[in-house]
Amino acid sequence: MNEELDLNYNFAFANSLGIGERPALILIDFVQAYFDEACPLYADVEEALESALRIRNAARDENIPIFYTNVIYEKDGKNGGAFFKKVPVLSNFIIGSPMAEWPASLDVRPDEKIISKQFPSAFFRTSLLSNLTTLNIDTLIITGLTTSGCVRATCVDAISYGFRPIVIEDACGDRHHAPHEASLFDMNAKYGDVVSEKEVMHYFLT
Repeated sequence: MNEELDLNYNFAFANSLGIGERPALILIDFVQAYFDEACPLYADVEEALESALRIRNAARDENIPIFYTNVIYEKDGKNGGAFFKKVPVLSNFIIGSPMAEWPASLDVRPDEKIISKQFPSAFFRTSLLSNLTTLNIDTLIITGLTTSGCVRATCVDAISYGFRPIVIEDACGDRHHAPHEASLFDMNAKYGDVVSEKEVMHYFLT
């Protein structure tokens, strides 16, 4: 079945974008909710964070612009609109909630930009697009949580705005392997390049 699927998709979708001349890195929603076993959003994604941090540290060494996203809602959740109603567990991201904070290992530097959002895509109603455009960025290296949600939404919007999305499979995570793998497959086929941590680290070193 997998061989048939690969043949079917490769017939129509077999191109790659590659990393351009001006990349930026984004770490999407690495917040405490996904790492606290007492939280209903817990996703067992510690390895994805570890990979993202290794990539982040390499990007720092290369002076590549780094962005982080988090999710913050007003106390009544109204700025989340229908999305907040559809997914009540998003109440864990109401302003002041400890679940909306960074894990201890995610040390954000003052020169690294935090993008706060209310919806899946890091581009929707945020300053990310204007920040990337100002910096003449042509490639967005994407890590984060969750693969089938905010990572995928950001990837689709990135290519829609003319950027090259490069999704790092080791540095993305989801609460179940099936949507994770399906989303990686779909993004690689249609919206960007899905590569390994090893591949992007090789890029940083050459």
